[in-house]
Amino acid sequence: MGQSIKVLAVSDLPAGSMKTVEVDGLQIAIANVDGQYFAVDDICTHKHCSLGTKGFLDGTTLTCGCHGAQFDISSGAVMTLPATSGLRAYSVSIDNEAIIVHI
Repeated sequence: MGQSIKVLAVSDLPAGSMKTVEVDGLQIAIANVDGQYFAVDDICTHKHCSLGTKGFLDGTTLTCGCHGAQFDISSGAVMTLPATSGLRAYSVSIDNEAIIVHI
């Protein structure tokens, strides 16, 4: 059965920003794209760089700061090389101004 875990306050993640959090031993990148919240595995599938600390957001496109691989943060799908595998995406909800990740 899945878990629902509070990871951040909404106020801790302004629009256009991203943070890495640890959830049940997993490193997860949480992003706010114009008030919509997304969560994916934090580690790039190409060379294992942290996306939450070294990545860049442009709308729902997440670009790895190490080698330029791009992912759709809403689904985790890989968009451009050098990555060839997508990221695991997690469901996110908001409850009483808290960001909840469902794993």
